[in-house]
Amino acid sequence: MNSIATPLQGTVGKKKHQSVWKIGAATMVGTAIEAFDFLAYGTAAALVFNKLFFPNFDPTVGTLAAFGTFASGMLARPLGGIIFGHYGDRLGRKSMLTLSLLMMGICTVLIGLLPTYESIGLWAAVLLVLLRIGQGLSFGGELGGAMLMAVEHAPPRWRSLVGSMPQMGAPIGVLLSSGAFALVTQLPESSFMSWGWRLPFLASAVLIVLGVFIRMKVDESPEFMQVKVHRRTAVLPAREVVVAHLRPLLLTIGGKLAEVTLIYTVLVFSISYATSRLGFSRSDALHALIAGSAAMVFTIPASGWLADKVGARRLYVFGGLLLALMAVPLFQAIGSGSLTAYTVAMVLALSLNYPLMFAPQSSLYAAQFPPELRYSGISIGIQFAAAIGGGLAPIIAATLVAKYSSIVPVGVYVAVLGVVAAVSAWLMRPVANE
Repeated sequence: MNSIATPLQGTVGKKKHQSVWKIGAATMVGTAIEAFDFLAYGTAAALVFNKLFFPNFDPTVGTLAAFGTFASGMLARPLGGIIFGHYGDRLGRKSMLTLSLLMMGICTVLIGLLPTYESIGLWAAVLLVLLRIGQGLSFGGELGGAMLMAVEHAPPRWRSLVGSMPQMGAPIGVLLSSGAFALVTQLPESSFMSWGWRLPFLASAVLIVLGVFIRMKVDESPEFMQVKVHRRTAVLPAREVVVAHLRPLLLTIGGKLAEVTLIYTVLVFSISYATSRLGFSRSDALHALIAGSAAMVFTIPASGWLADKVGARRLYVFGGLLLALMAVPLFQAIGSGSLTAYTVAMVLALSLNYPLMFAPQSSLYAAQFPPELRYSGISIGIQFAAAIGGGLAPIIAATLVAKYSSIVPVGVYVAVLGVVAAVSAWLMRPVANE
């Protein structure tokens, strides 16, 4: 088996392939829907789940329990990455992406139908955790496959830009999720708590049907087709990654930690902090999130374009170092009590710090692994980082605030991870056009 990451070839051979932009759009739509489903849970965990599923706990303990169920989904993502990566490297990217979307949709709709603690007691929390784990398994296979479908179809000169298209699905999903919750929070409190919170979860059924239809229309990755033609599929891709490519796997985890910790601290913890500690309304907190996410829709492709110009690895290093410098001031602003400062900090974190590391990931991470192991390598790397960084981020942040009575230690925590990301990216193999 080839142990060196081969350069991505873009469109392979003489066969006419679908437009690279059509492929990119299909990955973006699917990722947006999955992100909507996955992040709707995070928003609900910050706003209502502590009251509906853990009502007998102290408010702080109830919030930690709600974040704990959020973390269960994040912790399931590495297993999803291993499973979907295995079959994605053996059977193909396309079929796994369709399956992950269906699985996510079923779990999300069922969350919207769940009875609460008042109706069935502890079983409500148990079922919530099980469905959250199902979401995590699904999302574990989604992003890595979408990144590869985009990058492996892309010509070398547009690799980072096209690769950023599935990444654009994340802010679109945030907009859909936070926008849906911003609408339902306008309901009277009693209506919102009894049935209004369920609507975003139930509405995802329509999006899932649309996403599956679009994904079934795209071609398989041309690079995977070459792997099949030359019979280079691995028997156990995850094992091959760990045995033969441990260094790039560890660097992928290190590079991903800062970005995923930042985004989930901002998306989940900061909303809870703003409403419970600062006294902001749910609408004010969600409006800041929407503003940052809307800007991110444009700054992610801009960062992808820039990565093609200056090099994905260089931009990633810069993004990590910038986060290390900005993290403490950002969280000081978030915790200042000023709605204006809170909103500006949220917008900067989401539209500047996050895209500089998120947009180049598809091209940079894909360059670390050979095509026959690429789905497994990327999925395991980013999902282990997501479990460590994203899954634990709200819990660590809440614990730090409780211990120090300040949000500043959260900024220090994120700043340290920014340095780790910069060093990890610098040690990675550059993409072919750098």
